[in-house]
Amino acid sequence: MGLKMSFVKGARARGANIAALCREFGISRQTGYKWLKRYEREGFDGLEERSRRPKEVPFASAEEIVIAIVDERRKHRRWGPTKLRPLLVARFGEEAPSERTIARVLKRFGQIEKRRPKRIRHAPEQAPSVEVAGCNDLWTVDFKGFWRSQDGERCEPLTVRDAFSRYLFCTRLVKAPSLEEVQPVFAELFKRYGVPKAIQSDNGTPFVSLHARGGLTRLSAWWIALGIRLVRSRVGCPQDNGAHERMHRDIAGELEAFPAKTRSTQQLRCDRWRHEFNHVRPHEALGGKVPADVYEKSPRPPVIREPIYTGCPVRRVSRAGSVRLGIDRAFLSGALSGYVVGLQRLGGCKYRVRFYEHDLGILELVPFSSIVSPLERLRTPLASLAETTLTPSTTVAANA
Repeated sequence: MGLKMSFVKGARARGANIAALCREFGISRQTGYKWLKRYEREGFDGLEERSRRPKEVPFASAEEIVIAIVDERRKHRRWGPTKLRPLLVARFGEEAPSERTIARVLKRFGQIEKRRPKRIRHAPEQAPSVEVAGCNDLWTVDFKGFWRSQDGERCEPLTVRDAFSRYLFCTRLVKAPSLEEVQPVFAELFKRYGVPKAIQSDNGTPFVSLHARGGLTRLSAWWIALGIRLVRSRVGCPQDNGAHERMHRDIAGELEAFPAKTRSTQQLRCDRWRHEFNHVRPHEALGGKVPADVYEKSPRPPVIREPIYTGCPVRRVSRAGSVRLGIDRAFLSGALSGYVVGLQRLGGCKYRVRFYEHDLGILELVPFSSIVSPLERLRTPLASLAETTLTPSTTVAANA
């Protein structure tokens, strides 16, 4: 108070230099003029110290609303202010707090986890792109990394979702990522929801075989026969299926972090979580709607198509994965066993292999004339022995 009074007296003196006085008292000119204005408006009372508390306290929410925010957060540990607000609006109407207020309450009560800073990633240039304009234009599939239930059983969910509506078809715990486990699940999904136009997967088993012709497996060959386009992420690039990986992060935080006592109990929790994901949880990308309000079943039934190969011979692939061309037999792929392929002749002993709309590369046969059968090798000396009887003299002469 004394400092302010001394400054004001000096500043009101005739010929006073305000800038020099401010430097002398160690204050800014803005502060100096503020003190002068308060003195002129209120006298010495205006120089009294004032509280810096804001006039409006943003945390002054009703106790009931604050409790509701914390309760909903504890029920849905992975939900943020955007997803929590529709629940509060349904409960409190116009008195529901804004997203910023919800965020402040959550932060004040320690309900917000600190995230690690994101690392800069240089994504590869060419990524798979599919135009998704409606339901069933693209399904995405992947395995969530496994965890173990409290009794030690392995829990590895197979997850399948619709890219347009975010509808989650499946969170099935499988014993292993194999054809025997996965194909019956997709047969059930196709029967219930119809067949999509395309399916995107990574390059793991049983979706892709990097060493097979065309990368096909028995599962992906079956998808092609049903008229499904295959979309594959790049090797080692989970960001190509980022939305699906984001859903897996929620599973990790809400299911994997709290393992059930047994595998069967864990499956029940997965089913409840999927129901909540589809029917309760609002999605920003859907304008706050739930996936069940948006998704519509596909009208396409799961029927194997008849392949059409124009202008080239066709062959049915044997159980061993090979085809016969005249007296020759060539191996293609065990994944194509039982299917019909087209063999477009390119000249000589070269053929281009076609499986529906897919080009599976060149098949080159070795000319039969260049192969001497082991049986023929045995027949020649046996015939000569039958026609000619060698005498000892003949043998000696021959050896000589």
